[in-house]
Amino acid sequence: MKPNRIFQKQPKSFWAQVKLISMTLGYSRGDKFKFYSIEEIANCLEKRGLDTSHLMAGNEITQEGQLLVSYFQYRANALEELAQPNLMTREQARTLYEAVASRHKATLSVPFNKQKGEKRHIAYLTGMVNALTEETLDGPHFDHDPRALITISRERKPLRTLSRRVDGAYPSTVNPIAIWEIKEYYGTTTFGSRVADGVYETLLDGYELEEALISESINVRHYLVVDDYYTWWTCGKSYLCRMVDMVHEGFVDEVIFGRQVVARWPELVQEWVTTSKAAAHEHLLRP
Repeated sequence: MKPNRIFQKQPKSFWAQVKLISMTLGYSRGDKFKFYSIEEIANCLEKRGLDTSHLMAGNEITQEGQLLVSYFQYRANALEELAQPNLMTREQARTLYEAVASRHKATLSVPFNKQKGEKRHIAYLTGMVNALTEETLDGPHFDHDPRALITISRERKPLRTLSRRVDGAYPSTVNPIAIWEIKEYYGTTTFGSRVADGVYETLLDGYELEEALISESINVRHYLVVDDYYTWWTCGKSYLCRMVDMVHEGFVDEVIFGRQVVARWPELVQEWVTTSKAAAHEHLLRP
């Protein structure tokens, strides 16, 4: 999922309303995501003692009011069209992983999840990301298992260091062009705090990257790759909504759902390669 340009670059106040309205009126009902009329939105704010004149001018909806209504409708439709058909069960992920692994002889070690006993198995989504990245780069020219914090520097002086480790970086953890986080929870039976924290961790990285972009004009691409139908679709619809919000707030460049990774990930890797070559060429031209 890439951001819809209509909803990009909205002020912080727009997203404050999105979060408040979503929390108050609910994210979903059954198998469907909610979206709201302008009357429901206005009533929601009025019950909290908040002004609604920016949403309604008399009986007429304002431009901002219409944008909110349109965004909620877009978010619901986008998730039902993109998330539900692409999120996989553990068995579906295993089958897809084996298909990807069979066509590419990876040199990287096969990753496993952190579970024990019957729940321990290959980290299928991570394995696919690694294999597809290595295949596209024609070698392991990236950090598939960062053991260090992401550091941004200029003229070899550190400018920013992120607060937590991520799941991958290209080409390395120092001045990466792209970083990514993978949230795969196959076999879980509940939506626990550990799963919820995974979304908030991504948001923290997004805030820090936004600050680096604003203060230092340094842009690091940031991706979130998620899977498991039960975790995200059955139990975690509100967090799917927050992922869409993060994309449009600019905290994540793109969210990839499950089986989308096979087609989309190699395209992204190739974009990074092109960016890397352009940056190297520009550096050579500098006096």
